[in-house]
Amino acid sequence: MLTVRVGNNTYPVILTPGEKVSFRTDLQNPEQYEVEGSALSLTLKEFAPIKARKEFVEDSLQSAFVRSIGGKSESEIDALRSDYLIRYKDAMKFYVQEAVSFAKQHKDLAGFYAMSTLDPELAENELIAYVEEIKDLFTDNAMVNQFREEVEKMKRLAVGQPAPDFEAYTPNNKTVKLSDYRGKYVLLDFWASWCMPCRKENPNLVRIYHAFKDQGFDILGVSLDNNPGSWMRAIEDDKLAWTNVSDLKAWSSDLIINYRIKAIPASFVLDPEGKIIAKNLRSAELEALLKKVLEK
Repeated sequence: MLTVRVGNNTYPVILTPGEKVSFRTDLQNPEQYEVEGSALSLTLKEFAPIKARKEFVEDSLQSAFVRSIGGKSESEIDALRSDYLIRYKDAMKFYVQEAVSFAKQHKDLAGFYAMSTLDPELAENELIAYVEEIKDLFTDNAMVNQFREEVEKMKRLAVGQPAPDFEAYTPNNKTVKLSDYRGKYVLLDFWASWCMPCRKENPNLVRIYHAFKDQGFDILGVSLDNNPGSWMRAIEDDKLAWTNVSDLKAWSSDLIINYRIKAIPASFVLDPEGKIIAKNLRSAELEALLKKVLEK
């Protein structure tokens, strides 16, 4: 599986041993390209307009966001960012559906290519289901095998799975276990004192915590700090009234590795049984979810 780049344009191509492939495009009309000698690459041409539409929507939302933040305050920009992230998730639903439909029609490497372009945060269930469908297919393809391994790892932390238990220490060396929080809805929040997006989100979490803490909701903060002084100052400065833990090993922490954290802020919402019910919600989404589940 290759990407041919011509100018600013990219084209997916699948090469099979023994095929003699010819590729042609015209920079005056880059959408109209020709592939000869590769049946799978020809099939991918059917998917190209769908992917192009997705990229157009992404670019349009990004441009609209940039235009909207002109002259806005920092807090207003954060609110707009949250709004646009929600709009982005909604806008990308069509692409998930189209990719799944294409893969169902093409049970070959062209279908695999379409599924491999999906964002795991937006298509977790679809990717897990797809890997189950192809578990015995394309076993000699290194890219497919790597994809399969990644999705299997992702499955362990999928919505509906029990959150892996752990034990860690608070700033005053008290031991805390995640399983101690059974019986409550819990936000497991991964953050750090040096993470500016985390620090900007903290006031929203403080507000949500005080609004729902008496209704069966709690937060457990897990820090990626390696400096205890910076960590404790951030807890105090941001008025984080909930329990915070860290082993002060930053990105080498087992807590971070076990939860496959690749960027922060990152979060998991757990139900009273300790199962994951949502991931990486912005403050507005988290508040809406809590209102829904706690009303029950």
